[in-house]
Amino acid sequence: MSKRLAANHILWLTMVVMLLAAFWMKPMLRRLFPIPFAREIAAAAEANALDPFLVAALVRVESGFNPRAVSSRGARGLMQVMPDTGQWIAAQMGWTAFDPELLFDPELNLRMGTWYLRALLEQFDGRPAVALAAYNAGRTRVQEWLVQGRWDGREETLADIPFPETRNHVRRVLTTLDTYRWLYDGSFEQVSPDLNRM
Repeated sequence: MSKRLAANHILWLTMVVMLLAAFWMKPMLRRLFPIPFAREIAAAAEANALDPFLVAALVRVESGFNPRAVSSRGARGLMQVMPDTGQWIAAQMGWTAFDPELLFDPELNLRMGTWYLRALLEQFDGRPAVALAAYNAGRTRVQEWLVQGRWDGREETLADIPFPETRNHVRRVLTTLDTYRWLYDGSFEQVSPDLNRM
C-alpha cells in the first residue's frame, strides 16, 4: 500500500471515528448542559421574538436555573431581575400591581426578563453583545461606553468592555449560547422535556 493511500485511509478512519464520537457524545453532553424550565423559556422567548437558546444561556449564567436565586445586589429569580427594574418592567408591560416576590415565580420572571432583553436589543440595534452588556451593567452605562468610544459594541472587541464583570458575563453567555446551539443541533425542540426541572 502506498504512503498516499495509507494516509487517505487514516484520514477517512479519523473522520468516521470523530463522527461516531460526536453522535454518541452529544446525548451524554446534553445531560451535562440541560435546559430546565425549557417550556417556560421557549414560551417567553417566542412571546418576545428571541432565540430560546439565548434566553437559556442567559438564565444559566445569571442564576444557574435556580428560581430562588438572589444576588449580592438583590437581583432575583431565573433571570436575576432587580426589584426596581422589575417595577419599571411591570409598568411598561401594563401590569397594575407588582410585588418583588413575583420575581421568584419562574414563568413571570422569564416573561419580565425576556421583555427587558427584547427592549435592550431594540435600543441597541439588535446587537446581542451590547444588549447582554446592558443587561449586566445597565443601559445608561453601556450607552456611555459606546458614545465615549470606550467600546465599539462588537463581539470581536469584548476585551474593551470597561468592567471585567460585564466583559466576563457577556463572554460566558455567548459561549454558553454557542454550546447549546451545537449540543442541540440548533433546534430547541430537541431539548428534553424530562429535564424540565433541576
